[in-house]
Amino acid sequence: MQTPWEDRYAFRTKRMGSSVIRELLKFTQQPDIISFAGGLPAPDVFPLKEFQRACNAVLQEQGAQALQYSTTEGHPPLREMIARHTARYAIEVSPDNILITSGSQQALDFIGRLFINRGDRILVESPTYLGALQAWNAYGAEYVSVPIDEHGMITDELEKALRSGVKFIYVLPNFQNPTGSTLSLERRHKLIELADRYGVPIVEDDPYGQLRYEGQHLRPIIALDSEFHKRNGDTYSGNVIYLSTYSKLLAPGLRLGWVIAPQEVIRKLVMAKQAADLHTATFNQVVAHEIGKDGFIDQHVKTIRSTYKERRDIMLETMAELFPSEVSWTHPEGGMFLWGILPGDMDAAEVLKIAIERKVAFVPGFAFHANGGGNNTMRINFSFSNPETTREGISRLGLVLKEQISKK
Repeated sequence: MQTPWEDRYAFRTKRMGSSVIRELLKFTQQPDIISFAGGLPAPDVFPLKEFQRACNAVLQEQGAQALQYSTTEGHPPLREMIARHTARYAIEVSPDNILITSGSQQALDFIGRLFINRGDRILVESPTYLGALQAWNAYGAEYVSVPIDEHGMITDELEKALRSGVKFIYVLPNFQNPTGSTLSLERRHKLIELADRYGVPIVEDDPYGQLRYEGQHLRPIIALDSEFHKRNGDTYSGNVIYLSTYSKLLAPGLRLGWVIAPQEVIRKLVMAKQAADLHTATFNQVVAHEIGKDGFIDQHVKTIRSTYKERRDIMLETMAELFPSEVSWTHPEGGMFLWGILPGDMDAAEVLKIAIERKVAFVPGFAFHANGGGNNTMRINFSFSNPETTREGISRLGLVLKEQISKK
């Protein structure tokens, strides 16, 4: 039955839809379901004592400022701290190149607002982060997909995609959500060279870059882009918009992310943010700076890495022991996810229905493909569940997969 509201919604709402993951998370909140579905950090690594100390210090020493309106660009000491920290990863920027956002998801929405006209083509990995597709669908984006493998975007197929005329390239180079793959150094250089040749900007989304558990750190695309164009100095003016977040380093409930971009792009993003929410919550920003100003985050990240590495290793070991041989999966060097691949004639969404009956959940992979496909794939999160729960959940899922494959 049509409601009185149906004819009043803007046309762009027709391209909007609920997140498959968010809807699934509602369903899997039952305490007896072991869920590998969410992209959830482990709550047992949240630095609760440090938050309590920081909140008390902020209220005692900066209470009036922390509870007041702030600048749209973000709390200046926090932006200065981020600039210092990113310099250690060869990203040379000034605070004027940084905008604090209410999580990286808000940054993705602002990028859509700033750059996407209805019908514009965006080049994405296949599969790619569902939240980016959600953010940009409302602006009428179309997508050109480039497949990925264990070394990230297959850049040998990139040039053909660029010839179709794209507005920008969106890439998650480190421990990609959903597959866990990492873009190799050789492919990073190739991506930068082709983007320059075709005059196409790059949006580098890097929420997991510090969560590496093995192998060598690879320099961010934004840093390699500066080298490629031989740009020096502390004011970035290159071809990359870089996104990151404190959601994986401190706590997602802070809703603190940031954008690094040329100053002219930051100025436009500031206008978008002024219209959206004036500024990111002042108190959250001041608390994050209080926690991070003396190097605590560097030490805390080591705890996160140790915890998540153990959980990843246990999941991989248990899958190798209990999953049927017809199923394969990625071996991520970091991050929070791995990617399962079922036999080609299987539908992961149908498998999920049976899995939920057996009290275990994952995310079907089709949701991460901008132009369809991936029905036989699944995203599995390893960061949230403790080792005992992981073993039990993978045992349940392994039984489901063996039963379903035996019926084929």
